Amino acid sequence: MQLNVRDVAELLNVSEKTVYRWINERQLPGYRLSGQYRFNRAELLEWATANKINVSPTIFHEAEADATQLPELGDALQTGGIFYRLAGTTKESALRSVVEHLRLPEEVDREFLLQVVLAREALESTGIGDGIAIPHVRNPIVLHVPKPMVTLCFLEQPVEFGALDGQPVHALFTLISPTVKAHLHLLARLAFVLRDAEMKSLIAGQGRRDDIFAAIRRISDGLKRPPGAAVKEGS
Repeated sequence: MQLNVRDVAELLNVSEKTVYRWINERQLPGYRLSGQYRFNRAELLEWATANKINVSPTIFHEAEADATQLPELGDALQTGGIFYRLAGTTKESALRSVVEHLRLPEEVDREFLLQVVLAREALESTGIGDGIAIPHVRNPIVLHVPKPMVTLCFLEQPVEFGALDGQPVHALFTLISPTVKAHLHLLARLAFVLRDAEMKSLIAGQGRRDDIFAAIRRISDGLKRPPGAAVKEGS
């Protein structure tokens, strides 16, 4: 779904005037078609995450209104796995280690997938700040997999990725989905989760798997409540 200026203003909780200003001053990614701007949801989420701008939680409820069975971030991460101490001293060698750890069907050509990821990285860094990168975020990796997966890889040592905040990358999230819709859903969830203070601390400290999954469950449970819903006493 392509978004217009009004949609973006509502999702970012700013005025339409601010959206136009960010297009000119902060490189908010938009495309001018017939005199009007249109925005790609995946690119918008990546930009907002990299620039530490909050996205309205209504994005999740709007997306789920007509959803049949969209994946939960925690379930997708369970499928993809969390890996520690990956080797790599350069961007290419780090990404090679990530691709080697992906739980892919046997028929997938990992070397070809690596070249696709590297080609995307050559266009623009996928480092989103705070030492985190999401390889291939703008062009979803859509493969014939049984269910969507998110893989979190911690590097043994940080690697320079050319991120906006200048910090080297030590954690990489890779999303692989059977559909573009599932990819966008997981990307939106991940972008929201990564703004949580506890989650940021866990990623920065390469926290334990159980602690990371517990934090995701806590944040996801909060998202399931409609905006304005009261939280029960003691929950």
